[in-house]
Amino acid sequence: MKDIRIAAVVCRCPVGQVGNNLARTRYWTQLARKKGTDLVCFPELNLTGYSNRAEIADHAISAEGPEIESLVRLCVDQQIALLVGFAEKADDGRIFASHMAITPEGRTGIYRKLHLAPPEADHFSPGETLPVFHWSGVRFGIQLCYDAHFPELSTRMAEADADMIFIPHASPRGQAVDKHQSWMRHLPARAFDNGLFVVACNQTGDNENGLVFPGNAVVFSPSGEIIDARLSGDSGMLVADLTTDQINHVRSHRMRYFLPNRRPELYRQTPLLTDLHG
Repeated sequence: MKDIRIAAVVCRCPVGQVGNNLARTRYWTQLARKKGTDLVCFPELNLTGYSNRAEIADHAISAEGPEIESLVRLCVDQQIALLVGFAEKADDGRIFASHMAITPEGRTGIYRKLHLAPPEADHFSPGETLPVFHWSGVRFGIQLCYDAHFPELSTRMAEADADMIFIPHASPRGQAVDKHQSWMRHLPARAFDNGLFVVACNQTGDNENGLVFPGNAVVFSPSGEIIDARLSGDSGMLVADLTTDQINHVRSHRMRYFLPNRRPELYRQTPLLTDLHG
């Protein structure tokens, strides 16, 4: 990979206020560009707001609609890449929790949440594809919130040569420090086990739809250590430099880089149940 400066945005994303949420997206994008950022990651469903109620379908937007078109123009104008989230209404009427990658060249790619949390399952359809995006010398995957609890997903992205995984959240309740401690149970492991960067950010504040978000962000190195974290609970932006040296520190060391020594042919076998009660 090449060196890249990323920003993880923590912002308020009221449900259904797409115009206001677009304005917030533009504001943080322009601020990130002034800081020399190459790529900006926004929280899960930041454009439409996050809801696990049936009404989310009323606020869903098309991946080819005017809202996305305006952000494509923004990326081209600012020469910056964006990762933005929204409730996506597909052509067949299904609703997905989606996150779109938009490049400074105007190209787009989409990730649809694969693992729906139980409160989401009645209102969203699960995605069926596992993309890893290649742009400007870096490869990255996207996961959304609940996805991060399934280790196989991160490993499959690592096997596809991902250098980093972005994990936007809409994870409510508690204070930022409490949510950070919750994330510390599993997100460092995704980075450490797979030898890649993990970048996570969350919504903050009242979404005006019954949920309040604590607003935190964190960046982990490929050795599972915190590069930087934001636990204030207010809107803000975490900027971090992800470097070739950091990833080579792990991947060039035969004892620090575990992925090449996996034995996937064994993991697909049916476990042998052995009776120890003679």
